[in-house]
Amino acid sequence: MSWRILAWSGLGCVALLLAIGGAWLFLLPGSPVRGTAPAISREESEATLAALKPPKRQRPLIAIVGINDMSETTDYLMPYGILARADVADVLTLATQPGPVTLYPALKVQPHATIAQFDAAHPDGADYVIVPAMTREDDAVALEWIKAQAAKGAIIIGVCVGAKVVANAGLLDGKRATTHWYSVRDLQKHSAIRYVADRRLVVDRGVATTTGITASMPMALTLIEAIAGRAKAEAVARDIGLAEWDARHRSDAFRFTRPFALTAIANTLAFWSPEQLGIALTPGIDEVSLALIADAWSRTYRSRALTFAATADAQPSRGGLGILPDRVAADWPAKHTLPATVALPPAKALDQTLVAIDARYGPRTADFVAMQLEYPR
Repeated sequence: MSWRILAWSGLGCVALLLAIGGAWLFLLPGSPVRGTAPAISREESEATLAALKPPKRQRPLIAIVGINDMSETTDYLMPYGILARADVADVLTLATQPGPVTLYPALKVQPHATIAQFDAAHPDGADYVIVPAMTREDDAVALEWIKAQAAKGAIIIGVCVGAKVVANAGLLDGKRATTHWYSVRDLQKHSAIRYVADRRLVVDRGVATTTGITASMPMALTLIEAIAGRAKAEAVARDIGLAEWDARHRSDAFRFTRPFALTAIANTLAFWSPEQLGIALTPGIDEVSLALIADAWSRTYRSRALTFAATADAQPSRGGLGILPDRVAADWPAKHTLPATVALPPAKALDQTLVAIDARYGPRTADFVAMQLEYPR
């Protein structure tokens, strides 16, 4: 008798959980809102550029800082790659501790220096500090260093959920800000922060924040325009394949929806068939296209992008950053080798990647990835 009671109790618990889960899914909104993002006035654009003018040097010094264990892939690499190719500033990637930076959800790199080495070489501090998303948003070493740089007059730029790191450093109190759509509620828990919707980039008194992952692309171009003028920004924009880069954004197009949740559940349940997809790591590889491709494929919940090379040595990227291969291999199985889209301009590489994800896993997974990247399609 007791086993029957236990069995029926177990079935009852399962049924209750399924009912709760079904109700939760039913209450989620359907497809996200579509439409045109509101225009940005000329006055607002000019104010943004003025607020981002170099605070110290004619040729600015830009530091991109991350913790060694899990800083976001595109947040860390895309600003570096775009700013390095512009050649309007000295750009350095930093880590809080010695050793490589393991990025998430993919790639591993050798930073130029630690924050201690940077401080010894540049006691006056940076002109700009770019803060990516980090798995530990309360890392004490990172927070203290970011606060110290702000005190030395650096403009702090929180990319994506890097805004939460900046908030935890106390630098967003009383200021306007934005962040990745998934973390807006977390940002709003800070009562002193005023969230701004419908803007990919918000600047307020020495601190800038952006929306989701791909927002670091227009952010970097805006920074180039503030440093070196419109013509230079236009040239770099053509090089990376981006036609527009102002702050326009439709926030309600990015939200936690029923299709998003169902795709996450379905792809997670397909745990028995995860794919390890290889990207050949070669000298001079475009770190921006690589970051976008590896990031996108590693967010499907069906696959993970891995780099491979013939040796374990770090391969220099287009911008001179050392990228460490995940696997030492001369080649990769053909059906699990990703298309050679790293040779395309970054924006086109991402577009082609989403098309390839659609073809491999279906349109819902492609939309699921684009939503995570906060990339308008």
